[in-house]
Amino acid sequence: MSPAPQQQNIDATGKPQRLSAATETLHNTIAHPGNVYINVQGAYIADDDQPKTPLSIHSDDYESGGRDIRLPNHTDVVSHIAVDIGGSLAKVVYFSRDPTSQELGGRLNFLKFETDRIEECIEFMRELKLHYQTINGSKPADLTVMATGGGAFKYYDRIRQALEVEVLREDEMECLIIGLDFFITEIPCEVFTYSPEDPMQFVEARPDIYPYLLVNIGSGVSMVKVSGPRQYERIGGTSLGGGTLWGLLSLLTGARNFEDMLRLADKGDNTSVDMLVGDIYGTDYGKIGLKSTTIASSFGKVYKRKREAEREAEDHGNLLGHHHHSAPAVSVDDEAAAAAADNEHAARSFKPEDVSKSLLYAVSNNIGQIAYLHAEKHNLKRIYFGGSFIGGHRQTMNTLAYAIKFWSKGEKQAYFLRHEGYLGAVGAFLKRQPRNWGRRNSVEGVGAVRPVFGGAVPAGRVSNGGGVGERVVG
Repeated sequence: MSPAPQQQNIDATGKPQRLSAATETLHNTIAHPGNVYINVQGAYIADDDQPKTPLSIHSDDYESGGRDIRLPNHTDVVSHIAVDIGGSLAKVVYFSRDPTSQELGGRLNFLKFETDRIEECIEFMRELKLHYQTINGSKPADLTVMATGGGAFKYYDRIRQALEVEVLREDEMECLIIGLDFFITEIPCEVFTYSPEDPMQFVEARPDIYPYLLVNIGSGVSMVKVSGPRQYERIGGTSLGGGTLWGLLSLLTGARNFEDMLRLADKGDNTSVDMLVGDIYGTDYGKIGLKSTTIASSFGKVYKRKREAEREAEDHGNLLGHHHHSAPAVSVDDEAAAAAADNEHAARSFKPEDVSKSLLYAVSNNIGQIAYLHAEKHNLKRIYFGGSFIGGHRQTMNTLAYAIKFWSKGEKQAYFLRHEGYLGAVGAFLKRQPRNWGRRNSVEGVGAVRPVFGGAVPAGRVSNGGGVGERVVG
């Protein structure tokens, strides 16, 4: 695969002057941002600690997006960075190489910022531009930002003014598909299935990955049918997504960010909030395949317990009333204030942890069932779940996987990714690659990682993309 034709330099005699290979690559990369052919041969998820960013930005401003992806055979200059700016999060993907290190090639780095703090994200990209200039010896304007998501339009002028570089806006849906295809076909130990008995079952790349359904869960949810490379159709979605969960939990629990909400959910017991099949029937409803632990009504116990508390308060008030011959008139405002106080008291009677878990299940179950219905309608057996809503969270993945398995009677499979929140950003980063450029066929023997939730530990050398203790699905 050869690069695009290069512009020739002319020497003092008027004859073409041949550039060095490095200079030629640099000129081509700058002239055609995003067109550098990323060499993915031997790519793997890094098993070392997240390297410190060379920039001065405070770590409180961003969150690492998990392990970097090592590209040991890519040595060319990369003159662009990618950003996917959604309604809740802004995700940044960039290539880095330390010229003072003995490490071969480079790596893809993943960071995310809250969109409400977009200025910190822009400042990070500005400092990254200066760092690229120092490392590559290029001009400040040589860097290009490949932007996608709604924020690529909303913050377009702000990014251009702050960085003084070209900003290329890429189609959001197409970037999602390009990013997912890259992870499915090029990165070993990236895609996996989930079950409580076998939490991470890695999936080998298949030659026939199409068709499939992508369920991208961000602030809202989009469901995209993918029939081939860059052949896609948005077939549905729902407004009840990550933004719904974050918004309601911020009101109900006082949690300040999504990570706090997930930590609360981990400790919660939804059975104190949700009405289960067992609460109604006293046992399983085996005739229709419902276990006693199946949720019959999300938040179904809240109203009942609230009414019980109100009756107790009324009984207490009636008891006190016997000691008073008359009561003062109650205004509408007083009634509203009393109702608000009752609601506040009822909210306090439920633990934030239990409320968090109940709402997480409610949103996840809804998404899982809608995903199944779309997959069934379009005869799609493979369903990939992406988006920052998942975040490697066990309960979320278990709920989605169980919903697909339950409704399809085991005929459809849910798949998850270790970099699920970066599909759009990676797609924007790779958007201008030639089709079918990948070189996945040499990952054997490359150091990989045994992923665990909340981190990763080295698994030594691996063969065929698998690690010690993991099973690889063909």
